[in-house]
Amino acid sequence: MKIVYNETFKSELKAILTYIAKDKPSASLNFKNKLKEYINKIPDNPFKYRVSFYFDDKNIRDMTFKGYTIVYEINIEKECIEILRIFNKNKP
Repeated sequence: MKIVYNETFKSELKAILTYIAKDKPSASLNFKNKLKEYINKIPDNPFKYRVSFYFDDKNIRDMTFKGYTIVYEINIEKECIEILRIFNKNKP
């Protein structure tokens, strides 16, 4: 399965990385690289993570990573996984 990043995810990730980099730029880069590793493992077992708490659809899943929630949709017909959102529910 192919991984597709939507614009909302890209924008949210950029904001998170900018925030982390203010304190420690190397931590920002490390966060991005580790997150990419986790996301790249999703196609191996796309239904591994819980059904999304935020959507009523069994094909939308929530993956947690270092306190952040990554929401993705499994599209069987298009044979792709779309990464929809990333957020920390404890931060505005």
